[in-house]
Amino acid sequence: MTRAVIFAPEAEDDLLQLYDFIADRSGPDHAYGYAERIRSYCLAFETFPERGIRRDDLRPGLRLVRFEQRVTIAFHLTPAAVVIDRILYGGRDAEGLLADE
Repeated sequence: MTRAVIFAPEAEDDLLQLYDFIADRSGPDHAYGYAERIRSYCLAFETFPERGIRRDDLRPGLRLVRFEQRVTIAFHLTPAAVVIDRILYGGRDAEGLLADE
């Protein structure tokens, strides 16, 4: 069974902020390529959504998965979709940010 992949507004904002951060340091082409790799990785969740580590201690149903050792992707499942909640880069405090939401 496949599920639609939906990016929450916070995840879209995270991706845009990450793009800006990388573009300022490495240029827009590099930033675009990295952001697109993240987006493509997330879209692949439609065929294998139950990946990552469950973090019910932070929020019921929350899952975390790493991308290229620098990004933490937080998401949850609904019967019809995979909802990407946050895309956190580098040293951002995933547990602190996600526990507050």
